[in-house]
Amino acid sequence: MKTAVEELSPTRVKLTVEVPFEELGESMQAAYKKVAQQVRVPGFRPGKVPARIIEQRFGRAVVLEETLNDAVPKLYGQAVDESDIFPVSQPEIEVTKIEDGEQVEFTAEVDVRPKFEVPDYSDIEVTVPSAEVTDADIDEQLDGLRQRFATLTGVERPAAAGDYVVMDLAAAVNGQNIEEQQASEVSYEVGAGSVLQGLDDALLGMSAGDQKVFTSTLVGGENAGEEAEITVSVKSVKEKVLPELDDEFAQLASEFDTLDELRESLSGQIRHNKLIDQVAQTRQKALDALLDRVEIPLPDSALNTEIDARKHNLQHQISDSGLSKEAFYRLYQTTEDERFKEFEEASAKALRTGFVLDKIARAEELGVSEAELTNFVVRRASEMGVAPNALAKHLADNDQLTLAMVEIVRDKARAVVGDAVTVTDEAGNSVDLKAIYREVGGPTEDDAEGAEAAEAVEVTDGEESAEAKPAAE
Repeated sequence: MKTAVEELSPTRVKLTVEVPFEELGESMQAAYKKVAQQVRVPGFRPGKVPARIIEQRFGRAVVLEETLNDAVPKLYGQAVDESDIFPVSQPEIEVTKIEDGEQVEFTAEVDVRPKFEVPDYSDIEVTVPSAEVTDADIDEQLDGLRQRFATLTGVERPAAAGDYVVMDLAAAVNGQNIEEQQASEVSYEVGAGSVLQGLDDALLGMSAGDQKVFTSTLVGGENAGEEAEITVSVKSVKEKVLPELDDEFAQLASEFDTLDELRESLSGQIRHNKLIDQVAQTRQKALDALLDRVEIPLPDSALNTEIDARKHNLQHQISDSGLSKEAFYRLYQTTEDERFKEFEEASAKALRTGFVLDKIARAEELGVSEAELTNFVVRRASEMGVAPNALAKHLADNDQLTLAMVEIVRDKARAVVGDAVTVTDEAGNSVDLKAIYREVGGPTEDDAEGAEAAEAVEVTDGEESAEAKPAAE
């Protein structure tokens, strides 16, 4: 087999493949067997029709067509391997020459990963937030705990922002009540930002027993998008009462006996989280700086596939929310055009990121051990709330283990870039990532390079693809 590669653009090539006819022998035999199973010839059992009879009755062209259907995909794959290209789309294949008994020629146009060099990144400098724990940090965490243990107490006054009301809601369009838009005994925090526009404004100043009518646009159901008269009837008003910040609260909210012990524990947790954040921000900022140094043309097909995947996910989100499209965008304070523009930018960055990380992974000869794959599955299963074995089976059944390994390798490549740069915090102090790995991930037998400890630090960073897939394939 002879293969010629023509570069049509930095991201697209054309393969011209010439194959001597004798290399089609195995596919030719398979074609005869397949045709023999499909045809019916008097005097012969199905599958037992001789080759010469098949050609006499149905023509050799039928056999050649089946031969090429079987052989060309395999030959294309072989040509790709021999040509050292990395397709990122399905090929457009055309058989251009058939010389029976002599040779076959076909072409394949396909988008490929662009060629580029990863520039030196060891001189990159990044700044990350300080890991110092302040009293304000601890107070913020304590306030969050107090909110979780808050109680609601009824009050005899008009509702204010932050209060909770129990209310009945009804909606009418053109004077006709909409049954599916009726709700009773609904508990709601005033000022929380309801998708029903005007509700928060209407509730402010209302007391138990008050009723008010306002106009709004329905956001769900058969009448979504229609203007309706909304009647809100307040049944009760309650204010949130936070527990006192003392030793009794510490015993209620934690395993500690005193508030001082709780504060000390929270301080350790906050420092841990800040150290993890330093690692995550270092890796992401270092990668962003590296991406700014390299120009990478993007294959149109891969970019469009990435954008389409994000749009598809968005449609699912809107559908699952039960909201109209307009209400969904209003809830998230955006528009469809803005989201689509974000998708274009994020998709381009995700592809460029994948290309760079894959190249670094190959240069560093990064791989995935069985233990690393197991740990990945266990972590993801915990995040998803499913059994690890169930997730592992799902990944295997859906041919997604390779994609999981790609994600693991790319995370390792991120760590390689992050470990190579110079890091300081916002106060101007030097940040030692290896020291963070030892503190957060625990010491390793050999952390001369900090690799094992770095892998023990679980961070999430980077612009991920909407569809997890290797950019190199």
